[in-house]
Amino acid sequence: MALKIYNTLTRKQEPFQSIEPGKVGMYVCGVTVYDDCHIGHGRTFIAFDVIRRWLQASGYDVKFIRNVTDIDDKIIKRAAERGVLPEELAKKYTERMQEDFRNLGCLAPTVEPRATQYIPKMLALIETLEEKGYAYQDKNGDVDYSVRKFAPYGRLSGKKVDELQPGERVQVDAAKKDPLDFALWKSAKPGEPMWDSKWGKGRPGWHIECSAMSCDLLGETFDIHGGGPDLLFPHHENEIAQSEAANGKKFVNTWMHSGPLRVNGEKMSKSLGNFWTIRDAMKETNEHYGEKNGSETLRFFLLKSHYRSPIDFSAALVEDSHAGLMRLYNALKSTAADDQPLDWNEEHAKRFKEAMDEDFNTAGAVAVLFELANAVNATKSSALARQLKELGKVLGILQLDPEVFVKGAVAEVDEAWVESMIQERKEAKAAKNWARADEIRKELSDKGIILEDAPGGVTTWRKGQPSA
Repeated sequence: MALKIYNTLTRKQEPFQSIEPGKVGMYVCGVTVYDDCHIGHGRTFIAFDVIRRWLQASGYDVKFIRNVTDIDDKIIKRAAERGVLPEELAKKYTERMQEDFRNLGCLAPTVEPRATQYIPKMLALIETLEEKGYAYQDKNGDVDYSVRKFAPYGRLSGKKVDELQPGERVQVDAAKKDPLDFALWKSAKPGEPMWDSKWGKGRPGWHIECSAMSCDLLGETFDIHGGGPDLLFPHHENEIAQSEAANGKKFVNTWMHSGPLRVNGEKMSKSLGNFWTIRDAMKETNEHYGEKNGSETLRFFLLKSHYRSPIDFSAALVEDSHAGLMRLYNALKSTAADDQPLDWNEEHAKRFKEAMDEDFNTAGAVAVLFELANAVNATKSSALARQLKELGKVLGILQLDPEVFVKGAVAEVDEAWVESMIQERKEAKAAKNWARADEIRKELSDKGIILEDAPGGVTTWRKGQPSA
């Protein structure tokens, strides 16, 4: 079965074929580094990390580019508020972003270009657009892109130029020839970072950086361009317009966008008090489930739904994900994996591959992992345990010590007392004293000790969230 990918541009699944056999060029729009990354960023970058991992598992040599927007209005504004230089602020949050993604188990990009490194190439691209009649300098000294001159504008988002309202995610400025036009180069303002150009001192607009970086690093036409759902319009639409107008050829073969993330059913917003940074979420899960255990729980929660599906972030759903991950680790704890390589001809591996080849269906792939865990528990097969561990590795999970994961954050817990309570509960159940058995489970739960009853009367425990 060949890999099929849903292409946002064509709105259908298509068999994937890379431009160069055995190699994939992949660009994913990165973060504007003016603050800590939020959990929505985590969802997007874990999704594309899994996509990259599957392409590599499928035999492709993947060149993965994730840019850093280190010059932008938001960075300049936040730096001024804090009394620091924009480059200092950007450096700080770039490092924190990189740390966040590492902690979520994301592979480092092949190349991580920064906007400020690409000013000369952006200027060359803008000059080409001006020469071809797609760009002009307005009355304020900015250089703008003439949206209406690019006939296919709107094909990615499905928007029609004549139906767009002035100001729809595009700054309205009377100096422009058309309110829909967007800035390629912004003229210098006092106190802001600036670079020399033929149009005078200034700095780049947001959209032009990705066209300059991606075409330089991957070629004027490349395989996959991805990003979060909020980037589809206008950012990605504008990238297409800039790149294709300048280069005269198709920009990207396959466009991919992750689904949105909500918090307890609502859009995440600081004004609603439901805003979660990756760091906040990581701290919370690590406190509940143990250092690294919480990080993997968060990764598992964010990857087990299909990457295009909307997901809801809540404590209860994360707890469900941890319970599911515990089932997988319990299977690995019960039976040691052998040291043979992953066997793609094995039945579970075949079904895992079928799921992932169907537009990276991680929900289907995770279902196969649970089937494997059941088979390991039933057969105690070290070969099946190895399959479970190695297929988990493809998704970036199940590589921690099962003993440590299952026990969780136990440093502050009197283990001897827990074991004595489990033994008392076992004796109460044998005497059919169900009330006492339930009392013991409740007492342990109140202290954050979660019991897991397995077939054969075996009870294991882990540190979880204390009962309310």
